[in-house]
Amino acid sequence: MAVRAPRVVAELGRPETPEETAARKAENSRKHRQRQTLKNLVLALAASLGVMLVIVLLVPRSSTPLDRDVDVAAVAAQAQAGFSDELAAPELPAGWRANAAEVRSSTADEVTAWYVGYLTPGDEYIGMYQAAGANPSWVSTQLARTLPTGSTAVDGIDWTVYDNRESDADDLGNAKYGLVAETGGQTVVLVGTASPEEFAELAAALAPTIQGSPASGGSKSSD
Repeated sequence: MAVRAPRVVAELGRPETPEETAARKAENSRKHRQRQTLKNLVLALAASLGVMLVIVLLVPRSSTPLDRDVDVAAVAAQAQAGFSDELAAPELPAGWRANAAEVRSSTADEVTAWYVGYLTPGDEYIGMYQAAGANPSWVSTQLARTLPTGSTAVDGIDWTVYDNRESDADDLGNAKYGLVAETGGQTVVLVGTASPEEFAELAAALAPTIQGSPASGGSKSSD
């Protein structure tokens, strides 16, 4: 049998030596592994993007804006059956809006309150809490455990003032300013970041409801 002559490598102009053949094959193997690694990375990335797309498509998304305008009067009418006192749903001038209205219960203090979150014309926040049978611990919690700084009267209602606007405390949250009124067996807490003038405007709008509440109020017990 005739022995095939060694293949002449064009780049070398001569046959490869055994060492050169081994080096060429090793280099080809290395390049093949690199191409496979890159291919696998691309496939893995494509698979991950596919999974993320499926998750995005499957997760329900609400079309309701965060800065929504809640119909406070309608929600109050639905919740009224659980309370003896009239739930506050004050009429406010243009520019005021509510982004939340609900009944909130504190297990620790055993207090149930009607809550409305207001956004003022100045785009600041005031939270209104209306509760019967409130205790000092519950009131203190709503006001980030700050201390009263004065008092004011708005349309015949006396309010305790909590002015923390100059405080540098880090744990105040939204409790930059607050008003608390206790009358007719119920407690009303206003707390937020709005100006004192905006607080007074909301307090004035609440006056008819607060003044008209019975001397003894509370949550109705369900049968």
